[in-house]
Amino acid sequence: MLCYDQNMGKLKTTKQMERHLKGIANHHRIAILLLVATRENITLDEIARELGANGKTIGEHTRRLVGAGLIDKKYRGRFVAHSLSPYGRTFVRFLQSFQRI
Repeated sequence: MLCYDQNMGKLKTTKQMERHLKGIANHHRIAILLLVATRENITLDEIARELGANGKTIGEHTRRLVGAGLIDKKYRGRFVAHSLSPYGRTFVRFLQSFQRI
């Protein structure tokens, strides 16, 4: 199903929106997204250390965030740097506003 708004033009399909929403449907992934928003190019080890979580668990959750199109990965030697995608920035603004309610 394609959503369409006369003022904005073509919008995301409901399937595309579902992919992004499922991407943040876990407290670890929300925490990762909010952390990456504050620390651009953060590595997996740094994320795990900051959140006090297992590296394998964090690795799986970051993989899902990448698959959902919310964070980007860049390889720097043996490390992988994580940053927000444009959609990730939109979701962080939503999450931050939702946190304040």
